[in-house]
Amino acid sequence: MRIRSLGVIDDAVVELSPGFTAVTGETGAGKTMVVTSLGLLLGGRADPALVRIGAKAAVVEGRIVLDPGAPAALRAEEAGAELDEGALLISRTVSAEGRSRAHVGGRSVPVGLLAELADELVAVHGQTDQQGLLRPARQRQALDRYAGDAVAVPLEKYAGAYRRLRAVAVELEEITTRARERAQEADLLRFGLDEIAALEPLPGEDVELAAEAERLGHAESLASAAQAAHGALAGDVEDPEGVDANTLVAGAHRALESVRSHDPALGALADRIGELGILLADVAGELAGYADDLDADPLRLAAVEERRAALTQLVRKYGDAEGGLAAVLEWAERGSKRLLELDGDDERIGELTAERDGLRAELSLLAQALTDARTEAAARFAADVTAELASLAMPHARVTFDIRQTQDDEGVEVGGRPVAYGPSGVDEVELLLAPHPGAPPRPIAKGASGGELSRVMLAVEVVFAGSDPVPTYLFDEVDAGVGGKAAVEVGRRLAKLAKSAQVVVVTHLPQVAAFADRQLLVEKTVDGSVTRSGVTVLEGEDRIRELSRMLAGQEDSQTARAHAEELLAAARADA
Repeated sequence: MRIRSLGVIDDAVVELSPGFTAVTGETGAGKTMVVTSLGLLLGGRADPALVRIGAKAAVVEGRIVLDPGAPAALRAEEAGAELDEGALLISRTVSAEGRSRAHVGGRSVPVGLLAELADELVAVHGQTDQQGLLRPARQRQALDRYAGDAVAVPLEKYAGAYRRLRAVAVELEEITTRARERAQEADLLRFGLDEIAALEPLPGEDVELAAEAERLGHAESLASAAQAAHGALAGDVEDPEGVDANTLVAGAHRALESVRSHDPALGALADRIGELGILLADVAGELAGYADDLDADPLRLAAVEERRAALTQLVRKYGDAEGGLAAVLEWAERGSKRLLELDGDDERIGELTAERDGLRAELSLLAQALTDARTEAAARFAADVTAELASLAMPHARVTFDIRQTQDDEGVEVGGRPVAYGPSGVDEVELLLAPHPGAPPRPIAKGASGGELSRVMLAVEVVFAGSDPVPTYLFDEVDAGVGGKAAVEVGRRLAKLAKSAQVVVVTHLPQVAAFADRQLLVEKTVDGSVTRSGVTVLEGEDRIRELSRMLAGQEDSQTARAHAEELLAAARADA
């Protein structure tokens, strides 16, 4: 992993061991930036405050070796990424302005894809995760994760029924609590629909009436124009000497007809003039009919205007000027459907009530199945974690789960009594710890010291490694509060975990670091930055010096050196 311009790191390369890698260094040297860098590669939140002062952007690049056919490899290839000899190249850039870009296998991808890959690649745990484990909701999620399909399958069915029940309850409450408002709405709709039905408007009627009113209002001028046009085309009986278009066109046709045999061109023109004469005769006939049919009836005009006024009132109330009568008819259609819904409230209330009761009965059965599955998994989970604690210098500690329900008369019935329910079932799950014989089991939030909590967290993660493994585990100072023999046991257990997965630990404890296959030292330069040479692999004498510093704060202390050598020798012998 290469890190550039991130926090105190200027430019550094971190090479992690396939087994157990310990990252050590002075407080504030930048060890946490290693964790932060990996978090960015895995889709973590991009904080522009992480960008080194004076730099335009922080860049983290990683090369992850994957097994052929691994889910992460398949998902990356689906997104168009290409693998480099079995390795996936990932990069994340965060600008000082807060913009973030991600690339996987040479292809620009959404940051969300990195988070998808992270689920298959790395489990990251820090002190904040320990605090999260104190919350009962997180403890229930941990139990569900351990249980696998035994809980996941009924939980998915339960969640679907729960969502539907909530939707039904909301609709039922709306119908019953807003009965008065809905009745008023129904009355207004009936009034409007009755008013529209009384007029029986037809689609496009307003446009047709407007045209008719225009015609009737100008009947005399229209008739006069039609008669004048007819006279010009067909002649006027009161003016026998006048010349009309039909007579002139007929004369032109006869003139050409008499000589058409001498020139085909004139014959073609004669035919066209003949067609013109026919068209003039048709138009003249239609003009005569128009003038005869035109009705200058003032009573009809009054009726049309009255109808238009009534329709205009409807448009003002139920439509709009742009949509006209069509908008009124659309309102009536919508109003009719809505009125059917409102009038069917009683029937709908019955349907919803029946569905609600059915869903509550279904939730009761599914909740009981969830409780049974969680109870069975809790016994196995607690036994596995207890066994792990025995190897972490807590041989007499005992972990159990308290799975309980809260009575609620408005809840669903489970085990013969009504209990409170939520989106994840009816169970309240709490992890209890009895640190020694005779001690009553208490919630780990109250009964566990910092060191005990660190070991419980590690034990939980080791159990997960067996049931839901990922290739890499990253622990950020989860050994805080642990010391002495317990620290040695933590290091030994991490080394055991590293036999089946890659383990990276940021630690201050020499007892833990001594068990690592590779130890990385993060050091600042004089100017307070971490450069390419600031992350080094410690071997031989250098590793002994760093372990001595971690033990006594003095690299050259002979006593610390002897102790460091003893730690390394014991760790190697244990391996």
